[in-house]
Amino acid sequence: MKLEYQVDGMSCNSCRMSVIEEVGELHGVETVEVVLETGRVQVSGSELDDAAIQSAIVEAGYRPSPAV
Repeated sequence: MKLEYQVDGMSCNSCRMSVIEEVGELHGVETVEVVLETGRVQVSGSELDDAAIQSAIVEAGYRPSPAV
């Protein structure tokens, strides 16, 4: 299963790592990919919880929205 989000405001490796760390700790998450240039965050894994992932991104300091 894969979920993708648009996350504005990430601009450096520290931003990228904070999102990866917060989301990566969630149950069922296997990989977290962040592309700073586009602001895309892609999460792969089993039994992904959309609300929990969005909450983790908020905890990292950003506002997610589903990617279009």
